[in-house]
Amino acid sequence: MFKSLSLKVILFGFIFTFFSSFGQSFFLGMFNSSIREALSITHGQFGSIYASATLLSSIVLVWIGKKIDDVNILKFASYVTIFLSISCFIFSKISSVIFLFIGIFLMRLAGQGLTTHTATTTISRFFEKNRGRALSIGWLGLSLAEFILPVLIVFLLTFIEWRNLWISISLIVIIVLPIVSYTLVKEVKLDTRENTNSAKDLKEIRQWKRIEVLKDYRFYIICMTMLAMPWIATGSFVYQSFITTSKGWGPYIIAQSFMAYSIFSVITLFVSGFLIDKFTSRKLLIYMNIPLFFATIVLFYFDSPISSFFFLGLVGISNGLANVLGSSTWAEIYGVKYIGSIKALTTALMVFSTAFGTALFGILIDINFTIEQIAIVSGSYILLSIILLYLVRDKLNPIYI
Repeated sequence: MFKSLSLKVILFGFIFTFFSSFGQSFFLGMFNSSIREALSITHGQFGSIYASATLLSSIVLVWIGKKIDDVNILKFASYVTIFLSISCFIFSKISSVIFLFIGIFLMRLAGQGLTTHTATTTISRFFEKNRGRALSIGWLGLSLAEFILPVLIVFLLTFIEWRNLWISISLIVIIVLPIVSYTLVKEVKLDTRENTNSAKDLKEIRQWKRIEVLKDYRFYIICMTMLAMPWIATGSFVYQSFITTSKGWGPYIIAQSFMAYSIFSVITLFVSGFLIDKFTSRKLLIYMNIPLFFATIVLFYFDSPISSFFFLGLVGISNGLANVLGSSTWAEIYGVKYIGSIKALTTALMVFSTAFGTALFGILIDINFTIEQIAIVSGSYILLSIILLYLVRDKLNPIYI
């Protein structure tokens, strides 16, 4: 199925999505309590800082992310690696609210934003026939991180100061990723593509520029669907300590539940990759948030520790679908010639939605919303997005020329 260079591109994506975890909300959320205690701030204050820093990172990402269309991936990946390592080191030095803002801004931009953008854009542009399967394998890197890091970090925090952990992460990034990039993608150029008999089909699909995409109403309806997972999951991850307190779950319960999240995410990644290559992303998109909707129902109705596993397991299913569909759908509908600038925009919107989710959860918590009431708000948004997408489901085909 995949030839040598194809395998290198997939492995590159796998490793980079793993390292993107350091800027992901599930990872940063594990340091929520330590940071709030060190700075003497509330849930709402932390959420506002997290949201505003994330919002700024999404704006900057739109500009920086499009540069991946102009330079070879090895050079772009090298810049991202240096930036990520420096960001991790700065995060270890947080000593005030201002430094917290700067640290979160850098980690969200470098980790969740650029590292993810580098991985998914490289795979999406290189592959055409096997794009779904390639993306599903590439995203397994993040799933692996979500499986092993929560329990590992909770364990390490029992005897290592959290700042020292971030210094260690900074060193690991600057040592590992340059070797990975040079070994795997030094041969990949801007016009390097998967060698398939169907490559000629790319010429038949209209190649949309970003400014043209912004004028297409379908873009906004699809975005509403795709942004549900980031803001709801981020809110849940960042405020996992609030959820565990509200539900009476211990810290190890939620950490262990992330294993269920990762397992179901991985299973879904494998299945969705094959389904996308067979049925297209456009046809699968309508089903993406249905498990997430049921997760909000679990969060609303159930309090037992076992429900934590069901909640995060359902979120994991939607996450598996969202990771692949969030990259392949844009390439299917709008082509790959300008996929870097389009993905920079959609990744920025995804990052923005995580800022929105963090701020909304924090505000709702501070005005004494229960976790059950927050689940109702989240579920209502999901239901609306599903209905809107259903109404335009027959108009999502690419334009052929």
